[in-house]
Amino acid sequence: MVTLKDIAAHVGVSASSVSLVLNDLDTGRVRPDIAAQIRQVASEMGYVPNLLAKGLKTRQSHTIGLVSDEVASVPFAGQMLAGAQLAASEADYLVILIDTAGHKELDVAAVQTLLQRNVEGLIVAAEFHREVELPLIPEATPMVVLNGYPANGEARADWVVPDETAGALAATHRLIQAGHRRIGLCNVASTQFVARDLRRAGYEAALQEAGIKVDPSLIVEAADPGVAAGRAAAVRLLGEAKPPTAVFCFSDQIAFGFYQVAQNLGLEIPGDLSVVGFDNQQFVADGLLPGLTTVQLPHHEMGTWAARQAIARIQGAGPSSGRTHMVMPCPLVERGSVGPPRR
Repeated sequence: MVTLKDIAAHVGVSASSVSLVLNDLDTGRVRPDIAAQIRQVASEMGYVPNLLAKGLKTRQSHTIGLVSDEVASVPFAGQMLAGAQLAASEADYLVILIDTAGHKELDVAAVQTLLQRNVEGLIVAAEFHREVELPLIPEATPMVVLNGYPANGEARADWVVPDETAGALAATHRLIQAGHRRIGLCNVASTQFVARDLRRAGYEAALQEAGIKVDPSLIVEAADPGVAAGRAAAVRLLGEAKPPTAVFCFSDQIAFGFYQVAQNLGLEIPGDLSVVGFDNQQFVADGLLPGLTTVQLPHHEMGTWAARQAIARIQGAGPSSGRTHMVMPCPLVERGSVGPPRR
């Protein structure tokens, strides 16, 4: 790394003179011809300021730390990082990321590492919508939880989550709009997913608004949000004596499992069975034939909000007291998996 001393040695002046010039404080202190030479040499040598050292002096590093748990390795969740990085760069901030790959024992070390690098704010990002234990950091350091909310009602951080219930409501409304009345739900069994109850609430609310009674026989649960678990649930639901004409699935991968079972049963999508998913997972929702109508998880928008909120807190532009949160809309993405039921 090129230092002030390197430039000073090349020009034949003191490091303090170089510092004055590169900080635009040279007027009346350094001869104009020498100042011009210093700037030229600094440019030719590729000098860039040591932001860490500068931050230690000014306490303004223009960096935000981001700790995540497998977010960087999950294809559709990675958009949270992209949104945060873009929003930060627009405000001349840098995001420093540490992904703990799901190893909770690394969380403390990750946060300590970021604080040692003089980050001005911290974003804690969760792979999926859940309760998040907040790390212990100085009170003066702003913190934002991305894709989760603080545990135990703590008010130490701002937070942003997707509007799971409204997304499920829109998905079920779309099936009702197409003429379906026997609409199944394939949820997940694990209570670790906060979205489990929220999406079911949206599904049931849509049915009730349309005057359709919730039928427990049309609700099944997959062991997890994956394709194989979706297949097992689809076999149970579509094997009923009077199966649904449409199904809303907790995830796009579960919907993928329904596609596979429907094909094995000789059912056409959407002719015999309409399917709606949740996530809008790339290479799944847009890779199925026909394309899967699904609900978009607003990962990019949530990442953008988290970074902007952290920067607002750093700059003192946020609320002077109390914490705030955002429930981000989940829009419906139309493709070709929804049609009217066969008569």
